[in-house]
Amino acid sequence: MIQKSYTIIALSLLIFAVLTISLSAEENEDDKTLRVFIFAGQSNMVGSDSRVDEIKRFPPFAGLEQPQWQVKFSYCIGREDKMTSDGWVDLEPVNNVVGPELSFARKVSQEIKAPIAIIKCAAGGTHLGGDWNPDVPSGFKMYPLALKLVRSSLRELEQNKISYRIEGFMWHQGENDMFNEDYKANYGRNLKNFLAKWRRDLNAPRLKFYVGELCTKTVWGMDLRPRMYAISVGQKAVTESDPLAEYIPTSHVGVGIGGGVGLHYHYGTLGQLEHGVNYAEAYLRTIGREKKTSRSLKAWPYKKGSKVKLFILAGHRNMEGERAFIQELKTLKGKESLLNDNMKIAYKYSIGGGYKTSDSWEPLGPAGYYDTFGPELSFGHTLQEKLSDNIAIAKFTHSGSQINDWTPEGSMAKTRHIYPDFITFIKDTLKELRDKGHKVELAGIFYHLGENDMSMGHYRKNAAKWLHSTIVQSRQDLAMPALKWFVSQQPPTDHKDVNSIDVTAALERIAAADSGLIHIKAFDLPRQEKKLVIDTSGIVQLGELIARRYLAQE
Repeated sequence: MIQKSYTIIALSLLIFAVLTISLSAEENEDDKTLRVFIFAGQSNMVGSDSRVDEIKRFPPFAGLEQPQWQVKFSYCIGREDKMTSDGWVDLEPVNNVVGPELSFARKVSQEIKAPIAIIKCAAGGTHLGGDWNPDVPSGFKMYPLALKLVRSSLRELEQNKISYRIEGFMWHQGENDMFNEDYKANYGRNLKNFLAKWRRDLNAPRLKFYVGELCTKTVWGMDLRPRMYAISVGQKAVTESDPLAEYIPTSHVGVGIGGGVGLHYHYGTLGQLEHGVNYAEAYLRTIGREKKTSRSLKAWPYKKGSKVKLFILAGHRNMEGERAFIQELKTLKGKESLLNDNMKIAYKYSIGGGYKTSDSWEPLGPAGYYDTFGPELSFGHTLQEKLSDNIAIAKFTHSGSQINDWTPEGSMAKTRHIYPDFITFIKDTLKELRDKGHKVELAGIFYHLGENDMSMGHYRKNAAKWLHSTIVQSRQDLAMPALKWFVSQQPPTDHKDVNSIDVTAALERIAAADSGLIHIKAFDLPRQEKKLVIDTSGIVQLGELIARRYLAQE
C-alpha cells in the first residue's frame, strides 16, 4: 500500500514536471506578452554610491546612461525621501544613481524579442526581519509598500489592456539583518516565508526568485565575515530547497573604491552594472536563452609526447582583471595583437570562484565575464617571444576572496575556503596534459597578492604568514618540494591606518628564507586612478613584469 502511494506520488510529480516544462517552453516562445520583473532589496539594490556620469568609464556598459524607451519602468526608491515614478515611465537612471535594472534590461532585451517591464522597490538600511516582514512589517514597512506598488503597476497595465506575466523577482538584501541577532539567526526562515507570501499575494505560485549573494569583496565581507557568512547560510538553505529560487553569486563583481584605505560597502557604478548582468544571465539560463561563445582550440598545439611547461596564475581582483577591458586594449599602441586568440598556447581557467570556467582547453585570449581580461595575455605573449618550449597557462582566481580563504585552514566561513579547489584545479590540469601524452613541468605558481588584504590591519598583519602557509602546504599536497612561487605585489595601501604594518618587509623576510619564493615588487606600474585596482594598461604591464621575472631566473 505504501509502495503504491509512493508510485502515485512519483507519477504525479513527473506529470507536473512535464506539464511545467511544456508550459514554460510555450511561454518562452511567446514574444508578445509583456514580461514583468520585480527588483527589491536594500542599498545594493538601490545602487547607492554609484553615479551615472561614471558609466562612460566602463566601455562594456557605454550608453546605459540613456533612457531605454522600449522598457517600461515603475518604481518607489528610498526611505524617508522616496522617489516615485507615479506610474509607468521609460527605464532610465533615477536621481543620478545606477541600479542593476539598467544593464539587466539591456542584456535581456538583446536576447529575447518579448517586451519587458521592471517594477523596483528598494531602500537602504532595511531589514527582512522587520521592514520587509510580510506578517508584521515594522520600520519603513517595505513589504506592504512594495506589494502596493506591484499591484498598482499591474492594475495600470490591465487598464491599458496590456497582456503581461510576472517573470521573475530579483532580491538583494541581508546586510542589515546581520546586525540583529534574531534576524541573523532566522534569515533563512524569514526568507522562505517572504518568498511564500509574495507567491500567495500575487497569486503566482510558480514565481521564480533570484537571490543575490552578499558581496564578500566589500569591507563588511572582511571585517564582518562571520555575520555575513551566517546570512549566506540562510540564503543558500532556501535556494537549495526551493526549486524556484536561485542563488546568484555577486562576490566577483566590481566594488566601489572608497576614501581612506579604499574599501567600500557598496558595489558602486561598475559593480551595479555587473550586478544587473548577473541577474540577466541567470534569467536567460532559466528560459534556455543563455548565450555561449565557443573558444575551442582548432587543433591541439603540441606534438604528442612533447614536453609542456605549465604556468599557474592565481589571485584576486587584479589577477582576475576587474578593471581591464578589451575595448581599451584595442587603443593601446602595440598591444592590439593580445586581443587575438593565440592558438599556440593552451589556456584553461576558473575565475570568480568558479563563476566562469573554461569548458576545456581554449586558445589564450580574452575570456573574462564582463569583457575583461587579466595579465595572462601579456604574460603568455612575453614568454612566447623568448621561450622555444611548449607553453600552457591555467588560471584560478576569485576576486571576492581574501588571503585567509587560500590557506589550508581557511576560516570559519567554510564555503569561502578556496584552497582545496585550488589544489584540485592544479592536479586536474596536470593530469589532463599527461593524459594527452605530455611530460609536464609545473614551471611555477604566479600569485598576485590580495589587494583588499592590504587595506585592513588584521589581514595585512597576517598576509605574509597566511601566504607562506599556503605555499608550504601546496608543495606537500602536490608532492613538489621544490615548486616555485612567484608572488607579485603592487604598492600596498598607503594610509595612516595601516602604514605601521610593513607587509613588504614581511614578504621580503619570508622570501629570503625560502629559495623557491620569488618576490616581485610591481611598484612601477602606470599611475592608477583608484586605490587597490589596476586599469587596462597596468594589467598589461603586470603580465609582462611577472613573465620577465620568470625569464630572468631561467
